[in-house]
Amino acid sequence: MDQTTPGAEPAPVTRTAPPLLRPPFIRQHWGGLAFAHWRVEPDRVAPPLPPGTRPDVFDGSTWVGLIPFKLTGSAFGPLPAVPWAGDFLETNVRLYSVDALGRRGVVFRTLEAQRLVSVLAANVGLGLPYRWASMQESRADGVVTYRSTRLGPGANPSSRLSVRPTDEVVDGDPLAEFLTARWGMHVARGGRTRYWPNRHDTWSLRRAELVDLDDELVADGGLPGVTDREPDSLLWSDGVDTVFAPPGGAWVPA
Repeated sequence: MDQTTPGAEPAPVTRTAPPLLRPPFIRQHWGGLAFAHWRVEPDRVAPPLPPGTRPDVFDGSTWVGLIPFKLTGSAFGPLPAVPWAGDFLETNVRLYSVDALGRRGVVFRTLEAQRLVSVLAANVGLGLPYRWASMQESRADGVVTYRSTRLGPGANPSSRLSVRPTDEVVDGDPLAEFLTARWGMHVARGGRTRYWPNRHDTWSLRRAELVDLDDELVADGGLPGVTDREPDSLLWSDGVDTVFAPPGGAWVPA
């Protein structure tokens, strides 16, 4: 545990998700995910984390992720998937957190997405920092490229990540499990923090090779200079179906 911050020891990292205690509220499919990650010092990411959370650490470092993928089949409660607006490309900049109850999670600094209506709904309804962006995915000669440029007033950071997924299966790698087996997100809203649990099948992961990287999103998220070098970890997954349950009535203790 980080001895500078009070709280319970982090729960063990588990490849399989714990049971959801409430019925699923959000259903989605995440496909074609490139997991690019960099080591960073815990002190660098602590200030923007939500109240009641601290950086989660592996091998003395915390991590920042740049993760482009395609989201499809988004649905809420018992309703069918949302047509058109529920299918879009997305790129996340995320950090790794643990709260005072020991629950490991992710914290999103930004979530770029193609659909303006989905961006507005997630901002208002969930308190997530979605940003509207122009995005493209292309595949050629075994290389997958994701491009994103933010739209609207103010700064318009962009990102381009090209990777070549390999046939090398990742299994039993403690770092890969730490970075991908995250069963909830910490979301700050109104000065408080809530924990949204999620569940999906165990990730099927492969190593990936970096072909090209030109990113401004991580710097825009408060971590300049991180993506000036190659990722310390680069993984690929074809995808999973996932569900989120509502956070329940308890706030994360501060």
